[in-house]
Formats: sequence, C-alpha cells, structure tokens
Amino acid sequence: MEKVYDLIIIGGGSAGLSAGIYAGRAKLETLILEKENPGGQAVNTSEVVNYPGVRRTTGPKLMREMSEHALDFGVLIKKEEIVSVDFSKEVKVVTTKHGNYHAYAIIIATGANPRKLGFPNELEFTGRGIAYCATCDGEFFSGLDIFVIGGGFAAAEEAIFLTKYGKKVTVIVREPDFTCAKTIADKVKNHPKIEVYYNTEVKEVSGEGLLNKAIFMNNQTNQTFVYEASKEDKTFGMFIFAGYVPATALFKGHLEIDDFGYIPTDESMQTNIEGVYAAGDLRPKSLRQIVTAVADGAIAATSAERYVAHLKEKLGIVSNDQPMQRTVSEKQEEIAVKHESKEDEFVSKEMKEQLLEIFSRLTKNITLVTISDQSPKAVELQQLLVELSTLSDKIQLAVYHKGDNKVVEEKINFQHSPMVAILNQNNEYTGIKFSGIPGGHEMNSFILAIYNTASAGQPLDEDSKKKISNLMKPKKVQICVSLSCHYCPEVVASCQRIASLNKNIEAEMIDIALFPELKSRYKIMSVPAMIIDEQEVIFGSKTMNEILEILE
Repeated sequence: MEKVYDLIIIGGGSAGLSAGIYAGRAKLETLILEKENPGGQAVNTSEVVNYPGVRRTTGPKLMREMSEHALDFGVLIKKEEIVSVDFSKEVKVVTTKHGNYHAYAIIIATGANPRKLGFPNELEFTGRGIAYCATCDGEFFSGLDIFVIGGGFAAAEEAIFLTKYGKKVTVIVREPDFTCAKTIADKVKNHPKIEVYYNTEVKEVSGEGLLNKAIFMNNQTNQTFVYEASKEDKTFGMFIFAGYVPATALFKGHLEIDDFGYIPTDESMQTNIEGVYAAGDLRPKSLRQIVTAVADGAIAATSAERYVAHLKEKLGIVSNDQPMQRTVSEKQEEIAVKHESKEDEFVSKEMKEQLLEIFSRLTKNITLVTISDQSPKAVELQQLLVELSTLSDKIQLAVYHKGDNKVVEEKINFQHSPMVAILNQNNEYTGIKFSGIPGGHEMNSFILAIYNTASAGQPLDEDSKKKISNLMKPKKVQICVSLSCHYCPEVVASCQRIASLNKNIEAEMIDIALFPELKSRYKIMSVPAMIIDEQEVIFGSKTMNEILEILE
C-alpha cells in the first residue's frame, strides 16, 4: 500500500518553507518537494533588510534558517523534479521522475522565474556578460563597469550590492522612476558609485566572445546612446532584474490559472480545487516580497491542517504522531541543508555525526587521491580529506606530491591543483574529480560522489539508467562553479552521478575562482558553466535529463 502524506508542498522557497514550518509544528506528516536546493529566488538576494525582526541578513542565510526550522519540526525535504500531478481525487498524486507521491492536501509554492527581456543577443551573451544572479556572478565583474536593468526592489537592492565589485554601476529604469519603496530608491540615487537613467531600455547588445557593446534607447524621445567597454576592460556586466514569470505551467488543466499565468485563491489560499492551496509569488498580489510569501505559506498550511483533519475524520483514518523515518538518501539531503549554515567549517561535530551514519552504509572501498603542489589551498584540501577519511574504513586517502607519481597523474588526467579524484574498489579512476576545495555549497556534491561510488548509490529511474548506459562516446565535462552559487551543486551532482555509472564520462568540478586562466580561456562570466570536451561551453542550471541530452 502506498504511503500517503498529510501534506505535500511543491516548492521549497520562502512560501513553501513557511508552510512546512507551520504544518510540521501542527504535526502534519509533511513532505516538501523542491527540484533545486531549498530557498527559491530569495537565495539570489544579497541583502535582506526589510524582514521583520531580522534587521540585516542575506537571502541565503535567511533561507538556510527557514530550511533548518522546517527540519526541526520533522518536515521531510526532498530534491525531486515533478513531471505531472493529479488533483482529481481525495488522495492527490504528484509524479516525479523517481515515482509517485500521495497526499491528502497539496500546497503549490513553485514561485516564479526571472523574466528575460528578449532584446537582440540577450541569450547569446548570457554567461558571457549578461547575468541574472548578483550573488552567484557579481565577483566575475570586479573592477569592471556594471549595468543593472530594472527599477523594482531586486534591481535597487542588487545595484547597491554590485558596487562592491564594479568600478561603476549604471541602473537602467524603463519607467520615469523606481517602482520600489522610496527608502531603497533614495539609497540608490544617492550612492556615489551609481548612475541612473530613467525612461530607458536596452535596445541591443553585442561583442566578440564577451559582451563589450550595448545600445540603449530613451523610450520617450527615441534617442539612443552607446556604451562600449574600454580596451583595458574588454567587457562589462549586465544584470537583469525585470520581474518574474509565475512557474505554473505544470498545473495548467489541473486547476484554474488566470490569463497572466497566476493561480487565483481565496483568503485561505485555497484554489478552485478542494484540498489544493497556492502560496507565494505565483498568486495574483500587489506585493511580492519574502514577508508576503511567508504569510501566504502560514495561511495555506493552517487551512490545509483543518482540511486534512476533516478529511481523515470523514475517512476514519487515525493520525500517526510518530516522526517520519528517513532513508539514507533523505538523510543526505538533510545534511546538505544543515551544512550550508556552516560554510566556515570543514566538518563540524554535528555533521560528523550525520556523516558517520551515512558512511556506515558504504559497501565498497574507495580511494581519494590528491596531488599536492604544497600551495595553501592544496594543504587546506588535504586537511579536509584527512577528516573525512577517518569517518569510514571504506574511505582510503592517497596523497602524492606533484610530479612524484606520473602513473597516477596520468590515470586521473591530472591538470589542476588543488584536486581530489575518486578511485573505485578496483583502484580504477571513476571519472569523478574535484579541482578546488569542495566546501560551501559543493560539500554535498562531494558527499554524494563518495556515496555513489562506495555503495549502490542514489536511486535512478529506469529511463535515466538506460540513457546513461547508451552514452557510447567518451566525454569530458568540466563544471565550473562558484562556492556561493546555489545552482551549481545540482549540475555537479548530476554529471558525477552519470560518470559513476558510465566509464565514458569524466565529470570534474572546477572552482573557477582558483583557476582564472580557465575563466579567461573560455570567456566564463557566469556559473554554473559546463565545458564539454574542452570546446563547447553551456551556461545555466540543468537537470540530469537536460545534461543527458547534451551528452548524447
């Protein structure tokens, strides 16, 4: 008999996490399904100063706290991509690539995605000058001119954040004035490193490899002006914060959606389908901020609690107050969430306890190989590997000085230091390698790589297994990341899972901040960026299916 949750929350942003906190506290058996890391769009916000009771924080930090808060109340958070839903019966069905999940009530909190403006060459220069996440990509434009496109909250806040990197920030506002609160708008207007153009739009961008020219137009006078990067700079940055498009396409035909793609609800957050609620930025509303999303989530969870209690009474079902049992995979995902708040540590005491439980499930011996050039970063990596290797007798550590063992260096295709590669139980190179220190958001990628090579690994659907086994051509995939990027670990983990099952694939995580020569050679100004066979560069977050299509 299939398991039926009291509540499934689709989406792990601020609305979904708030709903999870309220539902967990009400002792509803609650599952949050999120295709990426928890946090939603808020993780791209560098500074939050308008959340009541929290005077100043960052988006990533606030979302980590919310995620841990939900976990504290027994909520289960799983990384899953949903492919279809069925809300037609009392027990709702959510189908992912790994199977079906069932629940008495559903809260949809999928939020919205950054809006593309559609001007000529916008897509062509995405990742090579055009970006949508200041937290992820701001550092790439240190010492360069930066343009911010937009006049709302996000544009104003991120313009101020980007002054940390850019020598000058120019804000392009389509309207006669900012559309955000006067306090933040005034802060932008009075900043010595910021210049603002009103009634102005991007007409076109161009460049040779990297973005180096933009044409702007005043939409009142139709006059244009051109910006070109200097010969010394060669390029510049353009960050677009032009609003969001509701992520509701999955639900068309299953519930009411308005002409703009939003899901209408009543005051209790209920949609036109009984037992199905919506919360956050995908609702029609006048203000889209973390605080309003959190309020929606709380209301939706409280409404769902009443609905579930009534339905279970009607069906004669007795509630189970026992906490949900976590599988190994689920515990790994919980570690990933909790580790994010400890980026300044390698292996904290709490994390060691959790890893000991995960590593107790390892069934095969593996070897972590590092080639050290004795640089500070190489020594730092070695210290991390020593700590991890002591947590399981299945994990061996081999440390070589650069040039001392040419056979091993050739076996693992050694190019960069610091670096760690994984050998399987037969002492064969798995194709999995980390160039840089897999800390911060990439610690989870590293733990998953160990688990996937030293055990049966994470479950995969049969279709994905078949596609992986059919990859007959050798492919080298280098995933360039930033340790502050929330989208990168998903791409790294997917590529390395593929490599763990197919010897034709090599998947190397590269911390691009440590290897500026690669950034320059491949003109990388955004992450994640996949370099295929040292030729083609593909930017942006990708699912495993999308990666498999690229590798075919």
